[in-house]
Amino acid sequence: MMKILMSTSMLTSMTFTQMKHPLAMGMMLLLQTTMMCLMSGMMYKSFWFSYILFMIMVGGMLVLFMYMTSLASNEMFSPSNKTIMIALLLVPSLTYLMPSTINNKEMNEHNTMMENEITTTTTVMYNQTMGTMTTLLVLYMLLTLIVVVNIINVSKGPLRHTN
Repeated sequence: MMKILMSTSMLTSMTFTQMKHPLAMGMMLLLQTTMMCLMSGMMYKSFWFSYILFMIMVGGMLVLFMYMTSLASNEMFSPSNKTIMIALLLVPSLTYLMPSTINNKEMNEHNTMMENEITTTTTVMYNQTMGTMTTLLVLYMLLTLIVVVNIINVSKGPLRHTN
């Protein structure tokens, strides 16, 4: 599974350089983020970090999407045949070039070490003494969000008005 994700990630990275439309670039970036989150979740045996990374990236992508749709012209997006042919040729060759044998003993030791490290990290973050600090931090961020929402004026923003 990791081999497929790695080859697809390499393919999307190469395809990203060929894109010219901003919305297509955003879609490729979102696909790349999804694959990176899946790979990091599989490696660390905990998807919390991946979930947080994905949510932050999607939030940024929403802001970029709003600006691009309000500023970019209404040009049609059509993928070129050259990009499709390159993709069809690169996927099998990348899969063939990636090493297929991994030392299982080293991989098992690495996984055990990562599981212990994740357990230790989560225990330190959410133990009794840090619980109060975590709760205060969450409440502070919620208060900041409410204040920012009340301060902004939607009618004087940089985005185009909708009728």
